[in-house]
Amino acid sequence: AFVVMIGVFFSRKDADKNNPYGYERFESIASFILAFVLAGTGLYIGYQGIVGLFVTKDFQVPTLFPLIVSIITILYKEGMYHYTKMVAVKIGSNSLMAEAWHHRTDAIASIGGFIGILGAILGFLKLDVIASIIICLFILKVAYDIFLDSIQKMIDHACGDTVINKMKSLILSIDGVLGIDSLKTRMFGNRIYCDVEISCHKNENFEQAHSIAHQVHDTLEENISDIKHCMVHVNPK
Repeated sequence: AFVVMIGVFFSRKDADKNNPYGYERFESIASFILAFVLAGTGLYIGYQGIVGLFVTKDFQVPTLFPLIVSIITILYKEGMYHYTKMVAVKIGSNSLMAEAWHHRTDAIASIGGFIGILGAILGFLKLDVIASIIICLFILKVAYDIFLDSIQKMIDHACGDTVINKMKSLILSIDGVLGIDSLKTRMFGNRIYCDVEISCHKNENFEQAHSIAHQVHDTLEENISDIKHCMVHVNPK
């Protein structure tokens, strides 16, 4: 949570002389760190499960109290996941989304504890370790997805096809646009930069061409809130 707070704080700083494009990539750095935290959590749970397969310890059948505690923990952590995810979507924070998954992995780990306790009560002592290994694999998959997302946003990865197609549709809806010669996008943290080249009729004067380009710029930024900056170039045709 401390890592997320730092990432969100710095990513919201305004652009300045030394960083004219802003600080949004702090979000990706925070997500990158959280991916390793989650991976470490998953590996530890998996390690404990594997050890449990081969090591037999003195065992006392648990009471219903820890079973009830595990249920409360699952509900609380799952609630935190949904609340944090809601806020992450609202403010467009990928590091906060990673923190939401951190809560969910806690909930999943608690499910493993619930299964283990219930299995012990019913006499199935190895149910806990089997659940731990399965949970380990699930958490590692989540960590990998967060890691991949953060890396893509740090290396100027292009937007997905859905966003690209929406951009194209918006651009072609502007009067005076004959076609799209080039459309390049890149993710900068959780924001989008795009460079567009459009074709306009060669008889358009400078003022008319500038007006068309300005309409394309404004339409894209008004309809796709994640766009931070859009550059439009006009080619006569």
